[in-house]
Amino acid sequence: MQTVIVTGGSRGLGLGIARKLVAASYQVIAIARHESEQLACAMRPKEPGQKTSLFFKAFDLEDTSGIPNLVKELRKEFGSIHGLVNNAGLGTSGILGTMHDSQIERLVRLNTVSSIILTKYVLRSMMADGSGRIVNVASIVGVTGYSGLSVYSATKASMIGFTRSLAREVGPLGINVNAVAPGFLDTEMTESLTGPQRDQIARRSALHRLAEVDDVANAVEFLLSDKARNITGTVLTVDAGNTA
Repeated sequence: MQTVIVTGGSRGLGLGIARKLVAASYQVIAIARHESEQLACAMRPKEPGQKTSLFFKAFDLEDTSGIPNLVKELRKEFGSIHGLVNNAGLGTSGILGTMHDSQIERLVRLNTVSSIILTKYVLRSMMADGSGRIVNVASIVGVTGYSGLSVYSATKASMIGFTRSLAREVGPLGINVNAVAPGFLDTEMTESLTGPQRDQIARRSALHRLAEVDDVANAVEFLLSDKARNITGTVLTVDAGNTA
């Protein structure tokens, strides 16, 4: 059974990805600051005596200095790491001119810096094994932009550049690096959108609807699988045609 790390795996998109991967017979380690009720429920075996394939590791990814030891512990406990899904992130909105410096720094630290550092140490493990899959969760706003999300958009655009460059660095070592770019989804990060705003986004989409968490989870599962063995350095957009 191959092991995959999913950051921000306690709720929303991260939990959806974790559930999808467990259903696809992966062993999944969900990393988050706190264990949610939804994650605890997903970790319970469906039948008595059945072993779970979903595990929780409490860790604050803003603590970048602790990441090397985190990866060391995971490798010791779970063995080889097949995949890493960099999903954790903040969706803080705000006009740049009025955002507090600490908000900007926190967004960049969690959405970009911690993901890059975590990838660095997981990558070393993959290099030793001669194979691996990395999937970075970006966003369509990293390409299109969106008013009030300039800093968030910058962090997601940086992950797209990181994905494409890293794919070239580690491709010769048998490691694939890709990204998924979701559109607006029904998760806790989009709760601030009003009904009319959601309707407007749906109308702009080619399919006249919003993409769902399960759609993105399916894309991640595909990129982690052998079916995507010759796909690397690409960004798979999942937005119901919003950017078509």
